[in-house]
Amino acid sequence: MEKILAAQEFLKSKGIVNPQIGVILGTGLGNLFVKEIEDPLFVPYDVIPHFPVSTVETHHGKLIFGKINGVNVLAMQGRFAYYEGYTMQQVTFPVRVMKALGVQKLLISNAAGSLNPQWSKGEMMVIEDHINLLPDNPLRGPNLDEQGPRFPDMSAPYDATMNEHLMNIGEDLGINMRKGVYAAVLGPNLETRAEYRFLKKIGADAVGMSTVPEVIVANHCSIPCCAISVLTDDCNPEHLQPIDISEIIAIAGKADPLLTKLFTGLIQQLKD
Repeated sequence: MEKILAAQEFLKSKGIVNPQIGVILGTGLGNLFVKEIEDPLFVPYDVIPHFPVSTVETHHGKLIFGKINGVNVLAMQGRFAYYEGYTMQQVTFPVRVMKALGVQKLLISNAAGSLNPQWSKGEMMVIEDHINLLPDNPLRGPNLDEQGPRFPDMSAPYDATMNEHLMNIGEDLGINMRKGVYAAVLGPNLETRAEYRFLKKIGADAVGMSTVPEVIVANHCSIPCCAISVLTDDCNPEHLQPIDISEIIAIAGKADPLLTKLFTGLIQQLKD
Protein backbone atom coordinates (compact mmCIF):
# COMPACT_ATOMS: atom_id res chain seq x y z
CA MET A 1 0.00 0.00 0.00
CA GLU A 2 2.90 2.37 0.62
CA LYS A 3 4.01 2.01 -3.01
CA ILE A 4 0.43 2.45 -4.27
CA LEU A 5 -0.05 5.61 -2.19
CA ALA A 6 3.32 7.02 -3.28
CA ALA A 7 2.32 6.63 -6.94
CA GLN A 8 -1.12 8.07 -6.19
CA GLU A 9 0.32 11.17 -4.51
CA PHE A 10 2.81 11.73 -7.32
CA LEU A 11 0.09 11.55 -9.98
CA LYS A 12 -2.18 13.86 -8.01
CA SER A 13 0.69 16.35 -7.79
CA LYS A 14 0.91 16.23 -11.60
CA GLY A 15 -2.77 17.15 -11.93
CA ILE A 16 -4.42 13.74 -12.21
CA VAL A 17 -7.40 14.29 -9.94
CA ASN A 18 -10.75 12.51 -9.86
CA PRO A 19 -10.38 10.15 -12.85
CA GLN A 20 -13.70 8.38 -13.43
CA ILE A 21 -12.91 5.89 -16.20
CA GLY A 22 -9.69 3.88 -16.50
CA VAL A 23 -8.64 2.50 -19.89
CA ILE A 24 -5.94 -0.08 -20.69
CA LEU A 25 -4.95 -0.09 -24.37
CA GLY A 26 -3.55 -3.28 -25.89
CA THR A 27 -1.03 -4.20 -28.57
CA GLY A 28 -1.36 -2.06 -31.69
CA LEU A 29 -4.42 -0.33 -30.24
CA GLY A 30 -5.30 3.06 -28.83
CA ASN A 31 -3.51 5.60 -31.04
CA LEU A 32 -6.83 7.03 -32.24
CA PHE A 33 -8.47 6.72 -28.82
CA VAL A 34 -5.72 8.86 -27.31
CA LYS A 35 -6.42 11.56 -29.91
CA GLU A 36 -10.00 11.74 -28.61
CA ILE A 37 -8.80 12.82 -25.16
CA GLU A 38 -9.30 16.57 -24.68
CA ASP A 39 -6.55 18.65 -23.03
CA PRO A 40 -4.39 15.57 -22.47
CA LEU A 41 -1.81 15.37 -19.71
CA PHE A 42 0.96 12.87 -20.46
CA VAL A 43 2.98 11.19 -17.71
CA PRO A 44 5.68 8.70 -18.78
CA TYR A 45 5.75 5.49 -16.76
CA ASP A 46 9.42 5.87 -15.94
CA VAL A 47 8.85 8.95 -13.77
CA ILE A 48 6.02 7.44 -11.69
CA PRO A 49 7.20 5.97 -8.37
CA HIS A 50 7.25 2.14 -8.40
CA PHE A 51 5.68 1.91 -11.88
CA PRO A 52 7.11 -0.75 -14.19
CA VAL A 53 8.37 0.34 -17.62
CA SER A 54 6.92 -1.26 -20.75
CA THR A 55 9.57 -3.22 -22.65
CA VAL A 56 7.43 -4.04 -25.71
CA GLU A 57 8.25 -1.66 -28.57
CA THR A 58 4.60 -1.31 -29.63
CA HIS A 59 3.58 -0.22 -26.12
CA HIS A 60 4.18 3.50 -25.71
CA GLY A 61 4.54 3.62 -21.92
CA LYS A 62 2.51 6.67 -20.92
CA LEU A 63 -0.41 7.53 -18.68
CA ILE A 64 -2.76 10.01 -20.34
CA PHE A 65 -5.33 12.02 -18.39
CA GLY A 66 -8.05 14.21 -19.86
CA LYS A 67 -11.71 14.30 -20.83
CA ILE A 68 -13.82 12.34 -23.31
CA ASN A 69 -17.45 13.42 -23.62
CA GLY A 70 -17.02 15.43 -20.45
CA VAL A 71 -15.81 12.43 -18.44
CA ASN A 72 -12.39 12.32 -16.74
CA VAL A 73 -10.45 9.47 -18.35
CA LEU A 74 -7.11 7.96 -17.31
CA ALA A 75 -5.64 5.81 -20.09
CA MET A 76 -2.67 3.49 -20.11
CA GLN A 77 -1.00 3.66 -23.53
CA GLY A 78 0.93 0.43 -23.17
CA ARG A 79 0.47 -2.29 -20.57
CA PHE A 80 2.74 -4.76 -18.81
CA ALA A 81 2.84 -8.51 -19.40
CA TYR A 82 4.04 -11.34 -17.20
CA TYR A 83 6.26 -12.65 -20.02
CA GLU A 84 8.34 -9.45 -19.78
CA GLY A 85 9.68 -10.77 -16.48
CA TYR A 86 7.58 -8.70 -14.10
CA THR A 87 5.77 -10.16 -11.11
CA MET A 88 1.98 -10.32 -11.25
CA GLN A 89 1.90 -7.61 -8.59
CA GLN A 90 3.92 -5.33 -10.88
CA VAL A 91 1.74 -6.16 -13.90
CA THR A 92 -1.39 -5.12 -12.00
CA PHE A 93 0.10 -2.25 -9.99
CA PRO A 94 -1.48 0.41 -12.28
CA VAL A 95 -4.97 -0.97 -11.61
CA ARG A 96 -4.42 -0.61 -7.88
CA VAL A 97 -3.18 2.95 -8.39
CA MET A 98 -6.29 3.67 -10.46
CA LYS A 99 -8.40 2.42 -7.57
CA ALA A 100 -6.54 4.68 -5.13
CA LEU A 101 -7.09 7.65 -7.46
CA GLY A 102 -10.84 6.98 -7.56
CA VAL A 103 -11.41 5.25 -10.91
CA GLN A 104 -14.97 3.85 -10.98
CA LYS A 105 -14.99 1.78 -14.20
CA LEU A 106 -12.26 0.03 -16.20
CA LEU A 107 -12.19 -0.54 -19.97
CA ILE A 108 -9.61 -2.97 -21.38
CA SER A 109 -8.55 -3.91 -24.91
CA ASN A 110 -6.21 -6.55 -26.27
CA ALA A 111 -5.14 -8.26 -29.46
CA ALA A 112 -6.03 -11.97 -29.45
CA GLY A 113 -6.01 -15.04 -31.63
CA SER A 114 -9.37 -16.40 -32.78
CA LEU A 115 -10.12 -20.05 -32.01
CA ASN A 116 -13.52 -19.96 -33.73
CA PRO A 117 -13.24 -20.87 -37.45
CA GLN A 118 -16.51 -19.01 -38.14
CA TRP A 119 -14.98 -15.70 -37.08
CA SER A 120 -12.73 -13.44 -39.16
CA LYS A 121 -9.54 -11.51 -38.50
CA GLY A 122 -10.24 -7.90 -37.60
CA GLU A 123 -13.52 -8.64 -35.83
CA MET A 124 -14.03 -7.75 -32.19
CA MET A 125 -15.07 -9.98 -29.32
CA VAL A 126 -16.61 -8.72 -26.10
CA ILE A 127 -15.19 -10.92 -23.34
CA GLU A 128 -17.95 -12.61 -21.33
CA ASP A 129 -15.69 -14.82 -19.22
CA HIS A 130 -12.12 -16.06 -19.11
CA ILE A 131 -9.93 -19.09 -18.46
CA ASN A 132 -6.76 -18.28 -16.52
CA LEU A 133 -3.85 -20.46 -17.66
CA LEU A 134 -1.16 -18.12 -16.38
CA PRO A 135 1.31 -19.66 -13.89
CA ASP A 136 0.78 -17.11 -11.12
CA ASN A 137 -1.97 -14.98 -9.60
CA PRO A 138 -1.75 -11.26 -8.70
CA LEU A 139 -3.55 -11.96 -5.42
CA ARG A 140 -0.94 -14.45 -4.20
CA GLY A 141 0.75 -13.33 -1.01
CA PRO A 142 -0.53 -11.09 1.80
CA ASN A 143 -3.94 -9.62 1.02
CA LEU A 144 -4.32 -5.87 0.58
CA ASP A 145 -7.24 -5.54 2.98
CA GLU A 146 -7.53 -1.83 2.20
CA GLN A 147 -8.54 -2.68 -1.37
CA GLY A 148 -10.47 -5.94 -1.19
CA PRO A 149 -11.21 -9.30 0.46
CA ARG A 150 -8.90 -12.30 0.74
CA PHE A 151 -11.20 -14.48 -1.41
CA PRO A 152 -12.93 -12.28 -4.01
CA ASP A 153 -15.86 -13.68 -5.96
CA MET A 154 -15.27 -14.20 -9.71
CA SER A 155 -18.69 -15.51 -10.78
CA ALA A 156 -19.18 -12.49 -13.07
CA PRO A 157 -15.78 -10.87 -13.67
CA TYR A 158 -16.97 -8.77 -16.63
CA ASP A 159 -19.73 -6.22 -16.06
CA ALA A 160 -22.91 -7.35 -17.84
CA THR A 161 -24.28 -3.82 -18.24
CA MET A 162 -21.13 -2.51 -19.91
CA ASN A 163 -21.00 -5.59 -22.14
CA GLU A 164 -24.60 -4.98 -23.21
CA HIS A 165 -23.80 -1.34 -23.97
CA LEU A 166 -20.84 -2.42 -26.11
CA MET A 167 -22.94 -4.89 -28.09
CA ASN A 168 -25.66 -2.28 -28.67
CA ILE A 169 -23.16 0.41 -29.70
CA GLY A 170 -21.54 -2.06 -32.09
CA GLU A 171 -24.90 -2.93 -33.61
CA ASP A 172 -25.75 0.76 -34.07
CA LEU A 173 -22.39 1.27 -35.82
CA GLY A 174 -22.87 -1.77 -38.04
CA ILE A 175 -19.95 -3.64 -36.45
CA ASN A 176 -20.10 -7.44 -36.46
CA MET A 177 -19.55 -7.96 -32.72
CA ARG A 178 -18.78 -11.32 -31.14
CA LYS A 179 -19.10 -12.54 -27.55
CA GLY A 180 -16.89 -15.21 -26.07
CA VAL A 181 -14.43 -16.67 -23.59
CA TYR A 182 -10.82 -15.44 -23.48
CA ALA A 183 -7.99 -17.75 -22.43
CA ALA A 184 -4.87 -16.13 -20.98
CA VAL A 185 -1.55 -17.93 -21.56
CA LEU A 186 2.01 -16.99 -20.66
CA GLY A 187 3.66 -16.40 -24.06
CA PRO A 188 5.54 -14.69 -25.56
CA ASN A 189 5.56 -17.43 -28.19
CA LEU A 190 2.37 -18.18 -30.05
CA GLU A 191 0.76 -21.57 -29.55
CA THR A 192 1.23 -24.93 -31.25
CA ARG A 193 -1.49 -26.80 -33.13
CA ALA A 194 -1.96 -29.15 -30.18
CA GLU A 195 -2.27 -26.23 -27.78
CA TYR A 196 -4.92 -24.59 -29.97
CA ARG A 197 -6.87 -27.88 -30.01
CA PHE A 198 -6.63 -28.02 -26.21
CA LEU A 199 -7.82 -24.41 -25.81
CA LYS A 200 -10.83 -25.05 -28.05
CA LYS A 201 -11.73 -28.20 -26.11
CA ILE A 202 -11.75 -26.40 -22.77
CA GLY A 203 -14.12 -23.72 -24.10
CA ALA A 204 -11.97 -20.79 -25.22
CA ASP A 205 -13.00 -18.61 -28.17
CA ALA A 206 -9.88 -16.45 -28.19
CA VAL A 207 -6.39 -16.61 -26.71
CA GLY A 208 -3.96 -13.93 -25.59
CA MET A 209 -1.25 -13.06 -23.07
CA SER A 210 -2.80 -10.28 -20.99
CA THR A 211 -6.01 -8.83 -19.49
CA VAL A 212 -6.87 -11.56 -16.97
CA PRO A 213 -4.47 -10.35 -14.23
CA GLU A 214 -5.88 -6.82 -14.49
CA VAL A 215 -9.45 -8.17 -14.41
CA ILE A 216 -8.71 -10.25 -11.31
CA VAL A 217 -7.36 -7.19 -9.49
CA ALA A 218 -10.22 -4.99 -10.70
CA ASN A 219 -12.66 -7.50 -9.23
CA HIS A 220 -10.64 -7.70 -6.04
CA CYS A 221 -10.86 -3.94 -5.52
CA SER A 222 -14.46 -3.62 -6.79
CA ILE A 223 -13.91 -1.79 -10.08
CA PRO A 224 -16.52 -2.97 -12.63
CA CYS A 225 -14.73 -3.75 -15.88
CA CYS A 226 -15.23 -4.82 -19.48
CA ALA A 227 -12.81 -5.98 -22.15
CA ILE A 228 -12.69 -6.24 -25.94
CA SER A 229 -10.40 -8.55 -27.91
CA VAL A 230 -9.49 -7.53 -31.45
CA LEU A 231 -9.12 -10.86 -33.27
CA THR A 232 -5.84 -10.46 -35.10
CA ASP A 233 -5.02 -13.99 -36.25
CA ASP A 234 -6.78 -17.26 -37.11
CA CYS A 235 -5.82 -20.09 -34.77
CA ASN A 236 -7.46 -23.02 -36.56
CA PRO A 237 -5.12 -25.95 -35.87
CA GLU A 238 -6.26 -27.79 -39.00
CA HIS A 239 -5.26 -24.90 -41.28
CA LEU A 240 -2.64 -23.09 -39.24
CA GLN A 241 -0.44 -20.61 -41.08
CA PRO A 242 2.70 -18.92 -39.73
CA ILE A 243 2.13 -15.32 -38.65
CA ASP A 244 4.50 -12.50 -37.78
CA ILE A 245 3.87 -10.00 -34.97
CA SER A 246 3.95 -7.19 -37.55
CA GLU A 247 0.87 -8.72 -39.21
CA ILE A 248 -0.91 -8.84 -35.86
CA ILE A 249 -0.10 -5.18 -35.18
CA ALA A 250 -1.26 -4.19 -38.68
CA ILE A 251 -4.63 -5.93 -38.24
CA ALA A 252 -5.06 -4.37 -34.80
CA GLY A 253 -4.30 -0.96 -36.32
CA LYS A 254 -7.05 -1.40 -38.93
CA ALA A 255 -9.54 -2.17 -36.14
CA ASP A 256 -8.42 0.78 -34.02
CA PRO A 257 -10.97 3.28 -35.44
CA LEU A 258 -13.87 0.94 -34.59
CA LEU A 259 -12.50 0.20 -31.12
CA THR A 260 -12.20 3.93 -30.52
CA LYS A 261 -15.85 4.44 -31.49
CA LEU A 262 -16.91 1.60 -29.18
CA PHE A 263 -15.00 2.93 -26.18
CA THR A 264 -15.95 6.59 -26.69
CA GLY A 265 -19.57 5.51 -27.18
CA LEU A 266 -19.45 3.47 -23.99
CA ILE A 267 -18.01 6.38 -22.04
CA GLN A 268 -20.92 8.51 -23.27
CA GLN A 269 -23.38 5.79 -22.17
CA LEU A 270 -21.79 5.57 -18.73
CA LYS A 271 -22.02 9.35 -18.41
CA ASP A 272 -25.71 9.34 -19.31
